[in-house]
Amino acid sequence: MAELSMATFTDTVIGAIGPGATPRVRTVMTALIRHLHDFAREVKLTTPEYRAACDFIVRIGRMSDDKRNEAVLASDVFGLESLVDVLDHHHAERGAATDSAVLGPFWREHSPLLDHGASIVRGGQEGESVFVCGRVLGVNGRPVGNARIAVWETAPNGLYEQQDPEQPDFNLRGQFCTDAEGRYAFRALRPIAYPIPFDGPAGELLQMMDRHPFRPAHIHFRVRAPGYHELVTQIFDRDDRYLASDSVFAVKDSLTVEFRPAPAGADTRWHVAFDIVLEPLAG
Repeated sequence: MAELSMATFTDTVIGAIGPGATPRVRTVMTALIRHLHDFAREVKLTTPEYRAACDFIVRIGRMSDDKRNEAVLASDVFGLESLVDVLDHHHAERGAATDSAVLGPFWREHSPLLDHGASIVRGGQEGESVFVCGRVLGVNGRPVGNARIAVWETAPNGLYEQQDPEQPDFNLRGQFCTDAEGRYAFRALRPIAYPIPFDGPAGELLQMMDRHPFRPAHIHFRVRAPGYHELVTQIFDRDDRYLASDSVFAVKDSLTVEFRPAPAGADTRWHVAFDIVLEPLAG
């Protein structure tokens, strides 16, 4: 090791990748090693800084559990999840399909399957009610029946239910199936802007960079239907003050919606219409 020169060191490390590595592993690891080494050289990384970074990663793991993924939060602060979302979904090639958005760290599988138009509010939450409805369509404009739509949001206190022991299990979460015409509907609470958790490593990153932790008001969607690509997305309140400075850089103009006053006689205060267009699987 002492005989390696700075000029050849990175190539030597890359050259140590064995012949059994898959082509994808070789591509990813070669780029990762090269960029990591170039980063260390560019900033003249010191040993104390390197050790602090390793400790930072360890603390991310210790803070993560089935209720909170600190690794996702930390990567979100860097905009990495949003960048991967754009790279992975090739928006320029998707035509009329609805734009995707990040899944985030608070997704839960197996939320209750509810009837058309049912409420995802399971009790104990005071907020402004909203009726959300629309259709799920293919890019050809035809309705997609029997699509499964999972939705979730924070409570008015800015916490998802697994963060808050005072909320009922699966509060403000639910799944809905579209009918033969692709229609879906549910009742919820008008979402609010909220800070991502900043009591751990992700919060430390924000403070170091002098950034706020707030996400604009949004509702999450995860849509699955046979014969179509899964869609993970969000809708954002068009009037929210944090649209231009989302702490995780996930806002897309096409996903902003207007919360309109509900029509006379409705049992909610607000009404939102949001159609979802799915991309078919190849072939």
